[in-house]
Amino acid sequence: MTVIQLPETGYVPTEEDRASLDAWFAEYDARSARRDVERMADMAVFPLNLVSDDPAGNGHAAQWDRERFVAVMTQVMGDGGGEGITFASTRTPVFLSSAMAVVFTDSAMTTGGGTQQLRYADILVRRHGIWAFQTMLQSGWGDNL
Repeated sequence: MTVIQLPETGYVPTEEDRASLDAWFAEYDARSARRDVERMADMAVFPLNLVSDDPAGNGHAAQWDRERFVAVMTQVMGDGGGEGITFASTRTPVFLSSAMAVVFTDSAMTTGGGTQQLRYADILVRRHGIWAFQTMLQSGWGDNL
């Protein structure tokens, strides 16, 4: 049996790694604020993995193609009736390599109807120098899966 010696720490991201991930999220948040679901979908790798739970506390997992993502996100986000969305987010990325990151987010989403606190995680991959989300993990989406 071969014993693999793991390093004391995982991958240590470069300043460019972190800056590129921050820029990706800034763009994604801007598209979300505009409710530009088609452009949000451009920032994903399909099939997209989703992990969530339902109101009964049961875990769910699914894969969505682009069409399903656009349909569900359009329904969930609505057109806003001209009402804007703002996000205030604190993100904690864990880089597994220069091309993979798990990002934990605590966010406040504010619309004219109030503020909603969100906690979620995304798994992103970088392909040809561009980040894209491939897995979304967030409580409460189970009925949509």
